[in-house]
Amino acid sequence: MGYSLDELLSIAREASSHASKEILKIYESEDFGIDMKSDDSPLTKADKKGHEVICSHLEKTGIPILSEEGKHTAYEERKNWERLWIVDPLDGTKEFIRRNGEFTVNIALIDNGKPIIGVVDAPVLGVQYYGISEKGGFKSTNGVEDKLNEISAFDEKKEGLKVVASRSHLNEETQSFLNKLNAPEIVSMGSSLKFMMVAEGKADIYPRFAPTMEWDTAAAHAIISALGGRVETPEGVELIYNKHNLLNPHFRVY
Repeated sequence: MGYSLDELLSIAREASSHASKEILKIYESEDFGIDMKSDDSPLTKADKKGHEVICSHLEKTGIPILSEEGKHTAYEERKNWERLWIVDPLDGTKEFIRRNGEFTVNIALIDNGKPIIGVVDAPVLGVQYYGISEKGGFKSTNGVEDKLNEISAFDEKKEGLKVVASRSHLNEETQSFLNKLNAPEIVSMGSSLKFMMVAEGKADIYPRFAPTMEWDTAAAHAIISALGGRVETPEGVELIYNKHNLLNPHFRVY
Protein backbone atom coordinates (compact mmCIF):
# COMPACT_ATOMS: atom_id res chain seq x y z
CA MET A 1 0.00 0.00 0.00
CA GLY A 2 1.10 3.55 -0.63
CA TYR A 3 1.44 5.80 2.41
CA SER A 4 0.66 9.54 2.41
CA LEU A 5 3.43 11.95 3.46
CA ASP A 6 1.61 12.57 6.77
CA GLU A 7 1.57 8.82 7.44
CA LEU A 8 5.25 8.50 6.54
CA LEU A 9 6.08 11.37 8.91
CA SER A 10 4.10 9.63 11.64
CA ILE A 11 6.01 6.35 11.07
CA ALA A 12 9.35 8.20 11.12
CA ARG A 13 8.45 10.02 14.36
CA GLU A 14 7.42 6.76 16.02
CA ALA A 15 10.63 5.04 14.83
CA SER A 16 12.69 7.90 16.18
CA SER A 17 10.89 7.94 19.57
CA HIS A 18 11.26 4.17 19.97
CA ALA A 19 14.98 4.31 19.05
CA SER A 20 15.50 7.22 21.46
CA LYS A 21 14.05 5.19 24.37
CA GLU A 22 16.38 2.26 23.62
CA ILE A 23 19.40 4.57 23.21
CA LEU A 24 18.62 6.26 26.55
CA LYS A 25 18.67 2.87 28.31
CA ILE A 26 22.22 2.31 27.03
CA TYR A 27 23.19 5.94 27.79
CA GLU A 28 22.13 5.43 31.40
CA SER A 29 23.95 2.09 31.68
CA GLU A 30 27.60 1.54 32.52
CA ASP A 31 28.53 -0.27 29.31
CA PHE A 32 28.47 1.57 25.96
CA GLY A 33 30.23 -1.34 24.19
CA ILE A 34 32.52 1.02 22.25
CA ASP A 35 34.22 -0.30 19.07
CA MET A 36 36.24 1.66 16.51
CA LYS A 37 35.16 1.71 12.86
CA SER A 38 37.62 1.54 9.96
CA ASP A 39 37.82 5.36 9.83
CA ASP A 40 38.64 5.46 13.58
CA SER A 41 35.25 6.91 14.49
CA PRO A 42 33.60 5.30 17.53
CA LEU A 43 30.64 2.92 17.32
CA THR A 44 28.57 1.99 20.38
CA LYS A 45 25.86 -0.52 21.23
CA ALA A 46 23.48 2.45 20.99
CA ASP A 47 24.33 3.07 17.30
CA LYS A 48 23.60 -0.58 16.51
CA LYS A 49 20.41 -0.79 18.60
CA GLY A 50 19.10 2.48 17.17
CA HIS A 51 19.67 1.16 13.64
CA GLU A 52 17.77 -2.08 14.36
CA VAL A 53 14.80 -0.33 15.95
CA ILE A 54 14.47 2.32 13.22
CA CYS A 55 14.71 -0.23 10.40
CA SER A 56 12.04 -2.41 12.05
CA HIS A 57 9.63 0.56 11.78
CA LEU A 58 10.63 1.90 8.36
CA GLU A 59 10.79 -1.45 6.56
CA LYS A 60 6.99 -1.72 6.52
CA THR A 61 6.81 1.31 4.19
CA GLY A 62 8.57 -0.64 1.42
CA ILE A 63 10.86 2.37 0.84
CA PRO A 64 14.58 1.47 0.75
CA ILE A 65 16.77 2.57 3.68
CA LEU A 66 20.27 4.03 3.60
CA SER A 67 21.59 4.01 7.18
CA GLU A 68 25.01 4.96 8.44
CA GLU A 69 25.13 1.66 10.33
CA GLY A 70 23.56 -0.52 7.63
CA LYS A 71 24.96 -2.19 4.54
CA HIS A 72 25.50 0.52 1.93
CA THR A 73 23.81 -0.42 -1.33
CA ALA A 74 25.90 0.12 -4.47
CA TYR A 75 25.15 3.32 -6.39
CA GLU A 76 24.23 1.27 -9.49
CA GLU A 77 21.17 0.08 -7.56
CA ARG A 78 20.60 3.19 -5.42
CA LYS A 79 20.48 5.58 -8.38
CA ASN A 80 17.14 4.03 -9.39
CA TRP A 81 15.53 4.82 -6.03
CA GLU A 82 13.13 7.74 -6.45
CA ARG A 83 12.47 7.70 -2.72
CA LEU A 84 14.60 6.47 0.13
CA TRP A 85 15.00 6.87 3.87
CA ILE A 86 18.36 8.25 5.04
CA VAL A 87 19.07 7.42 8.66
CA ASP A 88 21.71 8.25 11.25
CA PRO A 89 20.67 6.18 14.29
CA LEU A 90 23.04 8.15 16.55
CA ASP A 91 24.45 11.45 15.32
CA GLY A 92 27.09 12.72 17.71
CA THR A 93 28.53 9.44 19.01
CA LYS A 94 31.41 11.41 20.56
CA GLU A 95 28.87 13.57 22.43
CA PHE A 96 27.11 10.39 23.55
CA ILE A 97 30.39 8.95 24.89
CA ARG A 98 31.18 12.25 26.65
CA ARG A 99 27.67 12.13 28.16
CA ASN A 100 26.93 15.76 27.32
CA GLY A 101 23.46 14.98 25.92
CA GLU A 102 24.08 16.73 22.57
CA PHE A 103 23.40 13.76 20.30
CA THR A 104 20.44 13.02 18.06
CA VAL A 105 18.53 10.35 16.15
CA ASN A 106 18.07 11.48 12.51
CA ILE A 107 15.55 10.15 9.97
CA ALA A 108 14.88 11.74 6.57
CA LEU A 109 12.73 10.86 3.58
CA ILE A 110 14.36 11.82 0.29
CA ASP A 111 12.35 12.32 -2.90
CA ASN A 112 14.38 12.62 -6.12
CA GLY A 113 17.40 13.98 -4.24
CA LYS A 114 15.44 16.41 -2.04
CA PRO A 115 14.73 15.91 1.69
CA ILE A 116 10.95 16.25 2.14
CA ILE A 117 10.46 14.81 5.65
CA GLY A 118 12.85 15.08 8.57
CA VAL A 119 12.85 13.99 12.22
CA VAL A 120 15.65 14.98 14.61
CA ASP A 121 15.22 13.54 18.10
CA ALA A 122 17.37 14.61 21.06
CA PRO A 123 16.70 11.81 23.59
CA VAL A 124 18.40 13.38 26.64
CA LEU A 125 16.71 16.75 26.07
CA GLY A 126 13.27 15.15 25.59
CA VAL A 127 12.87 17.12 22.35
CA GLN A 128 11.82 15.98 18.89
CA TYR A 129 12.03 18.34 15.92
CA TYR A 130 10.25 17.43 12.70
CA GLY A 131 9.37 19.01 9.39
CA ILE A 132 7.40 18.14 6.29
CA SER A 133 7.62 19.81 2.91
CA GLU A 134 5.15 22.70 2.49
CA LYS A 135 3.66 22.23 5.97
CA GLY A 136 6.41 23.73 8.12
CA GLY A 137 8.55 22.62 11.03
CA PHE A 138 7.62 21.69 14.59
CA LYS A 139 9.19 21.06 17.97
CA SER A 140 7.73 18.59 20.45
CA THR A 141 9.07 18.93 24.00
CA ASN A 142 8.06 16.02 26.24
CA GLY A 143 4.94 15.67 24.07
CA VAL A 144 4.02 19.40 23.95
CA GLU A 145 3.87 20.54 20.29
CA ASP A 146 5.00 23.96 19.04
CA LYS A 147 5.01 25.17 15.43
CA LEU A 148 8.34 26.81 14.58
CA ASN A 149 8.42 30.20 12.85
CA GLU A 150 9.64 30.51 9.28
CA ILE A 151 13.36 31.26 9.08
CA SER A 152 13.75 34.95 8.30
CA ALA A 153 16.35 36.37 5.92
CA PHE A 154 19.25 38.20 7.53
CA ASP A 155 21.80 40.80 6.48
CA GLU A 156 25.40 39.55 6.49
CA LYS A 157 26.56 43.10 7.31
CA LYS A 158 24.49 43.28 10.48
CA GLU A 159 26.43 43.54 13.73
CA GLY A 160 26.39 40.67 16.22
CA LEU A 161 25.07 37.88 14.00
CA LYS A 162 24.83 34.61 15.90
CA VAL A 163 26.96 32.01 14.15
CA VAL A 164 26.91 28.30 15.01
CA ALA A 165 30.45 26.95 15.07
CA SER A 166 31.37 23.46 16.23
CA ARG A 167 33.71 23.19 19.20
CA SER A 168 35.69 20.53 17.38
CA HIS A 169 35.74 22.03 13.87
CA LEU A 170 36.81 25.69 14.15
CA ASN A 171 39.20 25.44 11.22
CA GLU A 172 40.88 28.06 9.06
CA GLU A 173 37.99 28.37 6.58
CA THR A 174 35.45 28.83 9.38
CA GLN A 175 37.69 31.43 11.01
CA SER A 176 38.08 33.32 7.73
CA PHE A 177 34.27 33.26 7.25
CA LEU A 178 33.85 34.71 10.77
CA ASN A 179 36.45 37.39 10.06
CA LYS A 180 34.25 38.81 7.26
CA LEU A 181 31.33 39.35 9.65
CA ASN A 182 30.69 42.34 11.89
CA ALA A 183 31.37 41.33 15.52
CA PRO A 184 29.68 37.90 15.25
CA GLU A 185 28.65 36.00 18.35
CA ILE A 186 29.59 32.31 18.35
CA VAL A 187 27.17 29.72 19.70
CA SER A 188 28.25 26.07 20.04
CA MET A 189 26.31 22.83 19.95
CA GLY A 190 26.90 19.17 19.07
CA SER A 191 25.47 16.96 16.30
CA SER A 192 22.60 18.09 14.04
CA LEU A 193 21.34 20.26 16.92
CA LYS A 194 23.53 22.90 15.24
CA PHE A 195 20.94 23.06 12.43
CA MET A 196 18.16 23.24 15.01
CA MET A 197 19.69 26.43 16.47
CA VAL A 198 18.98 28.05 13.09
CA ALA A 199 15.55 26.36 12.88
CA GLU A 200 14.56 27.87 16.23
CA GLY A 201 15.93 31.34 15.45
CA LYS A 202 18.63 30.96 18.14
CA ALA A 203 21.29 31.41 15.46
CA ASP A 204 21.41 33.24 12.12
CA ILE A 205 23.78 30.99 10.20
CA TYR A 206 25.70 27.72 10.49
CA PRO A 207 28.73 27.51 8.18
CA ARG A 208 30.22 24.04 7.84
CA PHE A 209 33.66 23.85 6.23
CA ALA A 210 34.48 20.31 7.31
CA PRO A 211 33.45 16.84 6.10
CA THR A 212 29.93 15.53 6.73
CA MET A 213 28.04 12.61 5.24
CA GLU A 214 24.52 12.65 3.81
CA TRP A 215 23.05 10.97 6.92
CA ASP A 216 24.53 13.74 9.12
CA THR A 217 22.48 16.43 7.37
CA ALA A 218 19.44 14.97 5.55
CA ALA A 219 16.90 15.05 8.41
CA ALA A 220 17.89 18.50 9.66
CA HIS A 221 17.99 19.79 6.07
CA ALA A 222 14.35 18.68 5.58
CA ILE A 223 13.32 20.68 8.66
CA ILE A 224 15.26 23.78 7.55
CA SER A 225 13.66 23.54 4.07
CA ALA A 226 10.18 23.16 5.57
CA LEU A 227 10.82 26.43 7.44
CA GLY A 228 11.87 28.27 4.27
CA GLY A 229 15.61 28.12 5.05
CA ARG A 230 18.52 27.03 2.87
CA VAL A 231 21.28 24.43 3.12
CA GLU A 232 23.61 25.26 0.27
CA THR A 233 27.21 25.26 -0.88
CA PRO A 234 29.23 28.51 -0.75
CA GLU A 235 28.37 28.82 -4.49
CA GLY A 236 24.65 28.84 -3.64
CA VAL A 237 23.76 25.28 -4.76
CA GLU A 238 21.31 23.39 -2.51
CA LEU A 239 22.66 20.08 -1.15
CA ILE A 240 21.26 16.99 -2.85
CA TYR A 241 21.06 13.40 -1.59
CA ASN A 242 21.61 9.82 -2.75
CA LYS A 243 24.69 10.94 -4.70
CA HIS A 244 27.31 8.56 -6.06
CA ASN A 245 29.64 9.80 -3.30
CA LEU A 246 27.75 10.16 -0.01
CA LEU A 247 30.16 12.83 1.26
CA ASN A 248 28.60 16.34 1.36
CA PRO A 249 30.35 19.41 -0.03
CA HIS A 250 30.96 22.31 2.39
CA PHE A 251 27.74 24.20 3.10
CA ARG A 252 25.97 26.97 4.97
CA VAL A 253 22.62 26.81 6.74
CA TYR A 254 20.55 29.97 7.03
